[in-house]
Amino acid sequence: MPIPEASAEQWPPVRDDLLHETPYGAPQIDVPVRLNTNENPYGPSPELAQAMGAAVASAALSLHRYPDRDARELRQALAAYVTRESHTAVSADNVWAANGSNEVMAQIFSAFGGPGRTALTFTPTYSMYGQYARDSHTGFIEVARQANFSLDADQAASAIGNQRPSLVVLTSPNNPTGTSVPLRFIETVCAATDAIVVVDEAYAEFRRQGTPSAVSLLTKYRHLIVTRTMSKAFAFAGGRLGYAVGHPRVIEALQLVRLPYHLSQLSQVIAQVALEHSDELLGRVSDLRTERDALLVWLRDNGFTALDSDANFILFGCFDDSHAVWQALLDHGVLIRESGPPGWLRVSIGTAAQNEIFREALLLARGASGMISHGTTPT
Repeated sequence: MPIPEASAEQWPPVRDDLLHETPYGAPQIDVPVRLNTNENPYGPSPELAQAMGAAVASAALSLHRYPDRDARELRQALAAYVTRESHTAVSADNVWAANGSNEVMAQIFSAFGGPGRTALTFTPTYSMYGQYARDSHTGFIEVARQANFSLDADQAASAIGNQRPSLVVLTSPNNPTGTSVPLRFIETVCAATDAIVVVDEAYAEFRRQGTPSAVSLLTKYRHLIVTRTMSKAFAFAGGRLGYAVGHPRVIEALQLVRLPYHLSQLSQVIAQVALEHSDELLGRVSDLRTERDALLVWLRDNGFTALDSDANFILFGCFDDSHAVWQALLDHGVLIRESGPPGWLRVSIGTAAQNEIFREALLLARGASGMISHGTTPT
């Protein structure tokens, strides 16, 4: 007899915890000014693109073979870069690479989370952490930040002591607030738990000069992992390359949950070329910091609330109807991000010309919506 058709509500037979979920993703809308996904607006030079093309052409001759599943050459190059950037000596054994920091973080949750275990983080923060927990069947605990989005070390240590998580995730600079986590706070957290402590430094290169990286703490805390990405400051978002830095035994644990040959040969060789040209790719970071700080001052001077930022974006508000402002900006050809707590919007730092267009559009959007509720900076 024929198999009865399932109702629309029953098909496909997805896991119960996924029934009402929606895929993660920022809107991809073709507009003149896109300032919503924190990309570096300056792409590689034609010369660098040519060097990448030559590396791909050479690697293509061996595409009938699987890539190096341990990505040793790439990890050595990453270790050399991290050593220079953080002023802390690390080796290839301290580094693991994957398809973006998203895959790195998913591997961390898979290796150190799981059924019967929990992860704890401080919100508002990057919304994907909850999805990593869900997908790995890890319990997820959210601890609210202070009213001004800062962190209190004593309260954090108390929450960790009460909840006893298997994973603690800190984000520095934090997304969407842009604020860095002081090293003393990270040390307080590391001292309060023997759980794996992850510091997500996706935007580390944009931090203010003199702000140290959590990598400097790795020799002191073996249960600390620092994650990074080449998507942001390196202008390598399309290359999808992220990495973790930690104790060699932690790196070995991540290899237990990797998929076979997870990082393609093409990804490995292009990333190595990018690292060889790091001076060029990171050459506009200082300009973006200057643009960020100038935009922050402008926002405050024009009556908006805007948070200090160590990243390449600014969280600003506060709006009675932030979606109306977002839509008004989009109507003027500027796409930013509806991200963070209600009433707030996040804008990525673009070129000087793009930032000026954003300023003009924002003033027009404010006039059209009339929905700013207050303009004081949280303290």
